[in-house]
Formats: sequence, C-alpha cells, structure tokens
Amino acid sequence: METQVNPTQHYQAAPQQTAPVLTMKDWMITILLLAIPVVNIVMLFVWAFGGGTNPNKANYAKAALIWALIGIVLYILIMVVFIGGILSTME
Repeated sequence: METQVNPTQHYQAAPQQTAPVLTMKDWMITILLLAIPVVNIVMLFVWAFGGGTNPNKANYAKAALIWALIGIVLYILIMVVFIGGILSTME
C-alpha cells in the first residue's frame, strides 16, 4: 500500500482571466470625463462599483476615490487645527 510519487510530474497553474487592455481612446475619454466637475465624482462611483466595467478602470476608480477621501480628511483636519488656533488667540 505504498503511494508512488512521480517527481518529474509537472503541475500547470490554473489559467488566469485577463481583462482586455484599455485603448488610448478609452483612456482619453476617461480623462476627459474626470476633468468635468460633478460628472467626475459620479463616474468614479459608477466605474468603481458598477458592474461590467473593465477591472483596470474599476481599480483606478477605487484608488482615485480613496485618494479623494484621504484628501478630504486631511483638509478637514488642517481646517480644524487652523480654526482652533485662530479661536484660541481671540480669547
């Protein structure tokens, strides 16, 4: 009842799904839409969380939304410190 192992047996990795490459035209349209105020925020959410979007564009949109959130949080923190400093000198 010995199990024989063949050391020369090769294992093949499972095939990975690859997304189609976005063309330059796709990126030009993406950048144009992101340059329009309000439309950019809506489109980032659509691309990030909507179905059927190229995974590359979806990941880009998610990363852009995270950077925007980080910027908003930093802005709020700086404003709180700045306004707190001004109010403390007025007393």
